[in-house]
Amino acid sequence: MGETLRTLIVDDEPLAIERLQILCARIPRLSLIGTAAEGASALRLMDSLEPDLILLDIQMPGLDGMAVARTLAGRSSPPALIFVTAFDEFAVTAFDVAAVDYLLKPVEAERLARAIDRIGARVGISAGAAAQAVAPVPWAREFWVPHRGGVIRVKAGDIDLIEAERDYMRLNIGARSYLLHETISGLERKLDPSEFVRLHRSTLVRRDRIVSFRHNEAGAWEAQLRDGRWLRVGRTYLANARAMVDRDRSS
Repeated sequence: MGETLRTLIVDDEPLAIERLQILCARIPRLSLIGTAAEGASALRLMDSLEPDLILLDIQMPGLDGMAVARTLAGRSSPPALIFVTAFDEFAVTAFDVAAVDYLLKPVEAERLARAIDRIGARVGISAGAAAQAVAPVPWAREFWVPHRGGVIRVKAGDIDLIEAERDYMRLNIGARSYLLHETISGLERKLDPSEFVRLHRSTLVRRDRIVSFRHNEAGAWEAQLRDGRWLRVGRTYLANARAMVDRDRSS
């Protein structure tokens, strides 16, 4: 894998391809080498172009994205795979076929950049400009939050769990909690991703508070915290859980 990720876009919607082309052009780490509108032609292009990365839709005529992914999984050195789809019901299957990430349309530039950073981390390459596009530096280390008619300082490193409650975020620190007027996406951009992981559309968790993952009887993934609580892992965030486990295994 060279200085840039040779990228192939596979989607049957011309507008979706155009949007991904625009987003890819904003990330210096990506080098777009081609596009395909269905699975069979995508596999032929992969054989000739040898991409490092596939941005792959799932629901396409003929050979769909999951079939393409299973074909790639059988190869000795498959390219990295990121699913890009309008549907969230395939997230569990995507996790099983070793997708790096699972992005929902319309794809946000920062969300794509974070997925690219994850690939760079796996192969030991600095994400460079892509990392700079994800969040400001330095990461937030503390927050001033309302408390008893005033405000108090809360250190990010003390937070165990962040839960969305309408227009507020509940910052849980042991048995205490504080409300902060902020969106969960806004907090996710401010917090160091090496310390916090998003596991659901309404939860951010400090990584070292997580002790295990399990697949429960209802077919959903859950994360267990140090205090014994089990938290639901949203289907669209399974890739985050997997990346966390893969990184800890390799470290």
